[in-house]
Amino acid sequence: MAESRKYISKAELETHKKPGDLWISIQGKIYDVTEWSKEHPGGSLPLLNLAGQDATDAFVAYHPTSAWQYLDKFFTGYYLKDYSVSEASKDYRKLVAEFSKMGLFEKKGHVTCISLCFITFLFCISVYGVLCCESVWVHLFSGGLMGFLWIQSGWIGHDSGHYVVMSNKKFNRFTQILTGNCLAGISIGWWKWNHNAHHIACNSLDYDPDLQHMPFFVVSSKFFRSLTSCFYERKMNFDSVSRFLVSYQHLTFYPVMCFARINLFAQSFILLFSKRNVPNRGQEILGLLVYWIWYPLLVSCLPSWGERVIFVLASFVVTGIQHIQFCLNHFSSNVYVGPPSGNDWFEKQTGGTLNILCSSWMDWFHGGLQFQVEHHLFPRLPRCHLRKISPFVKELCKKHKLPYNSASFWKANAMTLKTLKTAALQARDLTNPVPKNLVWEAVNTHG
Repeated sequence: MAESRKYISKAELETHKKPGDLWISIQGKIYDVTEWSKEHPGGSLPLLNLAGQDATDAFVAYHPTSAWQYLDKFFTGYYLKDYSVSEASKDYRKLVAEFSKMGLFEKKGHVTCISLCFITFLFCISVYGVLCCESVWVHLFSGGLMGFLWIQSGWIGHDSGHYVVMSNKKFNRFTQILTGNCLAGISIGWWKWNHNAHHIACNSLDYDPDLQHMPFFVVSSKFFRSLTSCFYERKMNFDSVSRFLVSYQHLTFYPVMCFARINLFAQSFILLFSKRNVPNRGQEILGLLVYWIWYPLLVSCLPSWGERVIFVLASFVVTGIQHIQFCLNHFSSNVYVGPPSGNDWFEKQTGGTLNILCSSWMDWFHGGLQFQVEHHLFPRLPRCHLRKISPFVKELCKKHKLPYNSASFWKANAMTLKTLKTAALQARDLTNPVPKNLVWEAVNTHG
């Protein structure tokens, strides 16, 4: 006689969402991932954020079909009572299965090899301009080329964190350290930790680190409540300094983006020298040391401090384009407060992202992220296929009356500035005062 199944309610499942007690549901089966969270390649944060609820769509999005065979060892023996799947999720999972049968997740094309060759070319030209030319304009141009190199290396680092871009995992790891740590000075370990949290909690004001830029920028007046960042584990205080900076954020947006890279440098070191569990910490630190040797050494070869400054400025300003691109995809989209929900995965990912319209010959410039909706729904899919699957995603959104937002690069900039300006004007509203400082009083005194 077959053994009867044991069931637990959704309310009971929700009680297992604390560190040291993490349960999730995948297709109605309950799994205890408490111990696995310590070894999870994507870090413990995605499991912690989705614990206590159904995580099927997130699992499908992030794992190949081969991962299903490892689930049994985490099975608790319980099933979720009244488990149901929305029509949107059913169609989404079918689409993932179809793309898998087509082999799209394995066919990576030659994007990485071409990009690496392009990066090598940019590096050689930039170094040649510094060492073999005396013209100030050539040195300025060489700095700009270094910025473009960082942008392209950033796209490879991004891709290699989502899927294996090389022939095997060892080469993939080498490419990550080379393009991220050695060439760009940014820890790939930090990026994966940050970026996984962003994908899981897309546009959650208190869970998505890509929206947490207080005191410089806020995209919603909800930040004025001094929300607590569940990623950085600290309170984001909306005080007098924050109000002053936010009040002019639509004017300071582009200048700050020119130097946003400094924050990435800082965050990389903060993580690597923290007490957090960082896989391959030694490799990460060694890669950063390589960057902080070759780049300052190259800059020191310039004949004067003035030319050194303009070289560095040109590098940072050009790379600022990439930081702007990251913001365009999400700053003007729907936001919410609270943890991510596995039950409306498809809806949250489409509602929180914006595609950038461009011709196919401009795909190299956007690194594939112009198809932001597609990328968030299928993060393991190589960027060379995103344009191909776009009509399928658009049709699915239309079928379920979900947003498929897209705009030109220039319109996306205008939408982002409008979002920032709206929040800035709300921050200036003195009917809801916060403690002021002398700078705030001086700038906002009238009459």
